[in-house]
Amino acid sequence: MKLGSLKEGGRDGTLIVVSRDLTRAVRAAGIAATLQQALEDWSNLALRLNALSEQLNAGAVDGEFALEMEALAAPLPRAYEFVDGSAYLPHVARVRKARGAEVPESFYTDPLMYQATSAGFYGPRDAVKVVSEDYGIDLEAEIVVITDDVPMAATPEQAAGHIQLVGLVNDVSLRNLIPGELAKGFGFLQSKPRSALSPVFVTPDELGAAWQDSKLHLPLVTHINGKWFGAPEAGVDMQFNFAQLVAHAAKTRPLSAGAIVGSGTIANEDTTLGASCFAEQRTVEALRDGKPSTPFMSFGDVVRIEMLDRDGVSIFGAIEQRIEQADQA
Repeated sequence: MKLGSLKEGGRDGTLIVVSRDLTRAVRAAGIAATLQQALEDWSNLALRLNALSEQLNAGAVDGEFALEMEALAAPLPRAYEFVDGSAYLPHVARVRKARGAEVPESFYTDPLMYQATSAGFYGPRDAVKVVSEDYGIDLEAEIVVITDDVPMAATPEQAAGHIQLVGLVNDVSLRNLIPGELAKGFGFLQSKPRSALSPVFVTPDELGAAWQDSKLHLPLVTHINGKWFGAPEAGVDMQFNFAQLVAHAAKTRPLSAGAIVGSGTIANEDTTLGASCFAEQRTVEALRDGKPSTPFMSFGDVVRIEMLDRDGVSIFGAIEQRIEQADQA
């Protein structure tokens, strides 16, 4: 099934079930008011939501309405936790090579991960607000999974059973702020503002054969201002699958229902498949030409991130956002 949230009912939105073709929806009234509420009682409510989904797709449900992407909030407008990995080591290796550094051996056995911003997510059509272009505005096209309650010290095999939904994220980065923050030795803060989530999250069964070994085996397509930017294969060159990433996050603490775990920027060894962020594109240019030539994003630029199935049908709907200057107090 496919689930989303309308921009109504308060900060956490109103839960809706969405048709497979992303054209129709119905409120999940009487089952769960919000997606967070559904995830907290997933073992009971998922069956009822799935039954509503089947009725919607069969055209046999009352209260359905035409889906408008502009009316959607993020499926989880806010979450208790968003942890983001860096599971695609070709990206890590290229970035480090560009500055003359090697990839530590531990990176191949111990995932990179940081605590990201989760108090608020942009909806799929919301503008990305940034104070200054000097911050080095970048997108990061990624896949996320959403869990129910994950016990502390869950194994990857156990963690796989706690992955209940899959979606996309534009993990916004402010690249020119990152070096100064990392130099302090305390990690990201100002350089990682709010991110945007796809119009819907889907249950893994909706992905069919594309969901294997806790990986999503399809390209993730990014366009900038209508121009193709990249379509790396998400199931290729992923050093750690999502079960391993969830288990890593839960090693010393349980994860609450609604936790979001990100893949990190999708990148392949094959650079002809393009990039999922400007930092990657600029690194490829630096290694090839001695310096980067592609600038970071400017106000007015439009990002579109989408994943299509093998028949060319959109799975999650598209994240499509304009970069805009934020009003300053």
